[in-house]
Amino acid sequence: MAVEEARETEAADASAGAEAAAAVAAQTLYSIAPGYSLNVRSGPGTQYRLIRTLAPGSRVPIFCQRPGETISGPYGTTKIWDNIEVGEYVSDAYVHTGSDGYVASRCA
Repeated sequence: MAVEEARETEAADASAGAEAAAAVAAQTLYSIAPGYSLNVRSGPGTQYRLIRTLAPGSRVPIFCQRPGETISGPYGTTKIWDNIEVGEYVSDAYVHTGSDGYVASRCA
């Protein structure tokens, strides 16, 4: 019985470690392009409602990403939009992720 309990404890510890790693990854903050204010929209395109505007020098988390309207900005032309809060999106063309592709999972 002790061996089974030890395995269950190890599995629980591994699961907790994976959850902690995911939480840290979700808290990575990405800088918006220097000198730019950035519109935050309710969906992945300029036709969606403007929610707020981020000030120059802001940093944002990326919880997930989804395709949307193609936008050109200081980091290229892309149709990737970053989900930075529930119901809030910014164009990846203005976010320094260090990649031309997806850096987070796709939004459901």
